[in-house]
Amino acid sequence: MVAKMIARIGLTLLFISALQAEDDAWDMFDEMSEALGGKWTLSAPQKQTGTLSYQHPGLKEIVGNPKRVGIEFTLIGGEVTLMEDLLPHTVKKMVTMYHCKDIACTTLKATHYCSKQNQPQFIMNLKKSGGNTFVFDCDMSTELCRSKEDHVHQIVHQLSEGGKHLKISYFSWQEGKLKKSHSIYHFDKQ
Repeated sequence: MVAKMIARIGLTLLFISALQAEDDAWDMFDEMSEALGGKWTLSAPQKQTGTLSYQHPGLKEIVGNPKRVGIEFTLIGGEVTLMEDLLPHTVKKMVTMYHCKDIACTTLKATHYCSKQNQPQFIMNLKKSGGNTFVFDCDMSTELCRSKEDHVHQIVHQLSEGGKHLKISYFSWQEGKLKKSHSIYHFDKQ
């Protein structure tokens, strides 16, 4: 009888924990969608601090140009997927899809369709995310994330200036360790 009661308590705690994770993941998805949604311009060179990524020859026409979209976040698929269209209409165009990992939405997942010609998958780091920061770590259950192949291993979105400025860092790994060069971009809300 005691064993049954302990088992029931354990199942109840597991169920409550799963519900809490679902609420956290959905809440984080809503928070991220609301904060990032819409069109952003690629910031002017003087705001591109800590990076040279904006100097790519294919981006000359859009750096600091308020008439050109640098990144756009759009809800698709019945508003359960957030599509990031990075550097549209350029040679560096990439897309990332953010969505629930499963029907219970226990965590958020992302798939990045990269100019490195691979598609790393990510899991949101709920402990490091919140407020003005959204962190996605490479999903180590996938072959690419465990490989020595050059790939984006972490994506970090950081908002500032009352949500009007966005810094996105794409941290790359190769041979199982962090590379010295990363793709970092600064954007301003249109």
